[in-house]
Amino acid sequence: MPEVWWRGSGREVRIYTYTGNAVDTYTGPAYAPASIYILRLKSNEQDTQVSAYLHEGPGPSGAFPELPSDPRVHTLGVGMTSVTLNWAPSSSVVVKDGHRPHHEYCILVNHKHNYRSLCSAREGIRKEIQSVQKRQRRDKQSKEIVWATLKDWWWRQPDALENRESSTTDKFEDPGCVCRDIESVCTVSDLLPDTQYYFDVFVVDRVNGTSAAYTGTFARTHEEARPAVTYLREGQVKWVTLSKDASSLQGDQFQFKPRGWQQNGLLTLHTCNSTSKVKVTVSSKGRTLTSQEVGHQLAQIWLHGAPSYLIQLQALAPGSSSTIPKGDSSKSKFWLKMQASSAYHRRAVPVFPATLQIKSFNKLRTCNSVTLAWMGTEERSLYCVYRRQIPLDSKHTSTDHCIDPESRPANERVLCKYFQELNPRRAVTTAVIGELEPGMLYVFDVYLMRRWGLPIKYHSKTVRTRSEC
Repeated sequence: MPEVWWRGSGREVRIYTYTGNAVDTYTGPAYAPASIYILRLKSNEQDTQVSAYLHEGPGPSGAFPELPSDPRVHTLGVGMTSVTLNWAPSSSVVVKDGHRPHHEYCILVNHKHNYRSLCSAREGIRKEIQSVQKRQRRDKQSKEIVWATLKDWWWRQPDALENRESSTTDKFEDPGCVCRDIESVCTVSDLLPDTQYYFDVFVVDRVNGTSAAYTGTFARTHEEARPAVTYLREGQVKWVTLSKDASSLQGDQFQFKPRGWQQNGLLTLHTCNSTSKVKVTVSSKGRTLTSQEVGHQLAQIWLHGAPSYLIQLQALAPGSSSTIPKGDSSKSKFWLKMQASSAYHRRAVPVFPATLQIKSFNKLRTCNSVTLAWMGTEERSLYCVYRRQIPLDSKHTSTDHCIDPESRPANERVLCKYFQELNPRRAVTTAVIGELEPGMLYVFDVYLMRRWGLPIKYHSKTVRTRSEC
């Protein structure tokens, strides 16, 4: 009521009140006794920005876009890094005479919650930018802004949000729409796997600077495909095929559970290709225990202190420590031999011989026998000698080091003997191989047979018997 001199001071009558954080509209007839209307706005929690619009006269103002009868946003499909949305079209988005309408859709995505209005979305983005800038000022050594849990495309036009001028005509500023189109469908890509996102759709009037909000939705992207884990049985010799065109960063994964209360185990492996290497990573409960490269030389990895071990194999580029990129021209495959076994009453890995060379004594070479010598270890172990006859003009004299002694013909095995020497410098054993033919070429192989791990093959030794004796 206005102040009238003969009636005294004016007074106020409350017509309408609202508390909330969404878009609210009051529509009503003119209050006949009043001539002055007062709109009071109060922020109960923190500083914010408010836009107010006034329309006089009957009927809709036409300043705000129209929402359909079903204003919900629907999820068409969810992938590992993308989500496809659709919604009922707005009657305001109409193409006339081939000209682009001044109404369009703006889709926003964030990690926190859905927004009830485009104004609140801009305000939320502005506050997030300010918090990031504060963290940046604290860390003077940082040269790049860390955008916390929000994606870079959230902040495509941050400068446009810095100037907040109080105005009754809130001009539309792009808050970082991941889709801006007149079609009622959008695919949001470049998302993180196994992450929950909130999606909001706004229909925007670019001329009047107004907008209307659909009822937003949320979705969680699918987690990354985890490679299958193969369980290794006790003492099982596992042949693994690895490709130099590694299409998966995860590689092949295996799991081994050692027996016994000590939970000790021994992992032995090597590749069957002299030029190929494999990165072996052993972890337990998400903690990496060891990581090393393995080539054609037999490697031993001691497993200790965990009830279960995850073994990951990944092919490496020849002569480097980097994984081979997908699409490399060299796509040949190679084999890797692996065995895991429980090591009862052991405290460390078995000792290797000082050298894997086999020596033959020329003075002791006869027409039907040769004398061989090789280094052993201080542990009592079984050594088996194999022989095979090859043509005199043969160029390939070495035996494949990936061939197990059990897979060789029985007639190639010459002898097996136990040997032990506590002094490593004197751990040399010999064997006389007889029943040979004069003037013939033979390849001799020695295998160290162990209770734990793969057999150790010595380097092949080629010896020709004397033609005349």
